Amino acid sequence: MKQLKTGNALKLGPRTRSSIIIWTLLLAATAAHAQAAPGVANFARDTPKPLEYGLIVQGGKGVTDQRDDFKFIMAGIHAGKVLSPNVGPGFLHGNFEFAMEFFPFWQSYTPKFQRASCVTDPHNPGGIICSPFYTVGGTFTGMTLTPVIFRWNFAGTHRLTPWAQAAGGLLWTNHKYPAYGGPPLNIINDGPNADASVWNFTPQGGIGLHYFIRPNRSLDLSANGVHISSASLGDRNPGVNASVQFSLGYTWWK
Repeated sequence: MKQLKTGNALKLGPRTRSSIIIWTLLLAATAAHAQAAPGVANFARDTPKPLEYGLIVQGGKGVTDQRDDFKFIMAGIHAGKVLSPNVGPGFLHGNFEFAMEFFPFWQSYTPKFQRASCVTDPHNPGGIICSPFYTVGGTFTGMTLTPVIFRWNFAGTHRLTPWAQAAGGLLWTNHKYPAYGGPPLNIINDGPNADASVWNFTPQGGIGLHYFIRPNRSLDLSANGVHISSASLGDRNPGVNASVQFSLGYTWWK
């Protein structure tokens, strides 16, 4: 440790002061963790059939060739009820939970492009008449409800409970999602029956983790694979075949 003396005063360099602050914070965090650990209980594992509810934010991007520039962000609530005792052998030991999620804020950021609206030319068999080009795509706003989440909570450890889940949901957007059409102009891509739908379905699955910071509080992390499809509710079903989305949540247990 380099030190400079001015009279009887001891002066520490910036790097030395930073090191002392960092080590002080680390020691304080270690002491707090050691003091808190005995009081932390894993509600998901140790409480018979607990109820959970909390806040969640989620975001991600498309991963297929035509959707890898699609981005997502959403915020909402999660609620679930464990329905079984801990059962199962070995590392599969755990319990079954039924849950649901509602995201009143949902946005998708998509590329903008030009398209036109075209109809068949009655005076020219095989020809089409098209409007001037206009811009579609961009930001879509909506909300999504996932009323069916089947989750398996693994027994985990004193603080950690991993899970795996499968789910299905419904998405509504303020415009037909995603945008469709564009050059080359033709009646299939740009005709009166060439739009997607404001309603889409969201089958999905993922893995996650509860980290208990208090006896009945947990921080939650997850990674989800989400498919978006209108199931042909619209004229076209371009959809988003696959997206990867990550979530962060805070949960109360009782």
